[in-house]
Amino acid sequence: MHSLTLTTDNRAQIAAQLAGPRWIVACLCAQWCGTCATYRATFEELAARHPDKLFVWVDIEDQADVIGELDIENFPTLLIQQDDNVAFFGTVLPDGGLAHRMVQAQQALSAEELAALSTSTPERRSWQRDSNLRTMLAS
Repeated sequence: MHSLTLTTDNRAQIAAQLAGPRWIVACLCAQWCGTCATYRATFEELAARHPDKLFVWVDIEDQADVIGELDIENFPTLLIQQDDNVAFFGTVLPDGGLAHRMVQAQQALSAEELAALSTSTPERRSWQRDSNLRTMLAS
């Protein structure tokens, strides 16, 4: 496997791996969701294409205490962040090519561009406050 699955037993280990200057791509899904079950293989392929990033699979029901009040509108929901800057948070089509291009586009941004985008709209500011996986795991 190229991604990690967040569990109660490995939270501290994953939190430690999230530390430092790295890109994180998390998929927030639910076990009962058929689309999520199908997307899991696509997510693994995406992780294999980006071995320099940390990919984390999060079942929002199994990890409800981590996710808290985070509003997941539909599945799959991707969270892409670099360090503490959440670059993207939202529902995506279950298309590996689209997800790959999204990851590439975010990685192409300079640190200054990413920081500017992080605060550019009320929605993006809410991502920084509510959707930061590092912060959620530290709570």
